[in-house]
Amino acid sequence: MKFTIEHLSKRFETKEVLRDIDFTFEDGKIYGLLGRNGAGKTTLFNCINRDIKSDSGSFFLETDGVRREVQAEDIGYVLSTPTVPEFLTGREFLKFFIDINEDSIPVRKSLDEYFDDISIAPEDRDKLMKNYSHGMKNKMQMLINIIAQPNVLLLDEPLTSLDVVVAEEMKQLLRSLKTGRITIFSTHIMDLALDLCDEIVLLSHGELEVVEKSNLDNQTFKDKIIAALREDEHV
Repeated sequence: MKFTIEHLSKRFETKEVLRDIDFTFEDGKIYGLLGRNGAGKTTLFNCINRDIKSDSGSFFLETDGVRREVQAEDIGYVLSTPTVPEFLTGREFLKFFIDINEDSIPVRKSLDEYFDDISIAPEDRDKLMKNYSHGMKNKMQMLINIIAQPNVLLLDEPLTSLDVVVAEEMKQLLRSLKTGRITIFSTHIMDLALDLCDEIVLLSHGELEVVEKSNLDNQTFKDKIIAALREDEHV
């Protein structure tokens, strides 16, 4: 399966954030979308998810040579700041989501099995989510996407504010999910992209460029990437 972006552009007043982007992602890989803060990573995700309207561009999924337009159910989106219904317990939220999506869930497990998958402790499963930590809310977002099994999973800096243990759990979870789907993980942290991702894509000057991951182990090449991001900041 392939996910293709064609001629995607987005401008906010006089600032051109995305510039006629053409790019193809392949399934089974985690793509690290690397760019400075403000480079347009979230704008790109919001255009793909159709949360904002792009000025131009289209998106396609291709399987066995057959191309079709991307549908809403093809996209999963994990926000950097997790949004969950805080008036529900974790168990109530999970049950509600499964109940309304039961026709599209191919293999259904028990609620506790799902909680086990993301290491939510038994004593936390019946707590109101308003009392969940940032990391626990983030895990609930991830769990919903595990269950929904979207073809394209967008991850908008989900690990940046997590502690070391939770971040490592989330990285292991993401690696286990990549088979059969396209995962795009945005970050401004180069070392995180190197550790987690199979491919590195640089968003600079509103354009996407593949970066050879092997080159990033070279400090001289890292310095060039950092210089490019700094130059992008002043454009």
